[in-house]
Amino acid sequence: MTDKNDDKSKKSGLKLEGEGSYEGSRAFIKEQHAFAKSGQVEKKAREAADALDGPEGEELERARQETKHGAKHQATDKTK
Repeated sequence: MTDKNDDKSKKSGLKLEGEGSYEGSRAFIKEQHAFAKSGQVEKKAREAADALDGPEGEELERARQETKHGAKHQATDKTK
């Protein structure tokens, strides 16, 4: 039994992807590995720590807390 979507994608030349993107995922992983090998991880970690300790630290912490609770919390938060 063949899947109609598979037949359509073969005819059109388009790649059908489910949730997420295989190409996008591959590109992200490739760039992530390149960054890890670049030797800049420690430098960027120090920059992030300095930002947390600097004038923007309060705003960064607030953003971290919002993302920690996720979209459900943001949708029900009436204080914004």
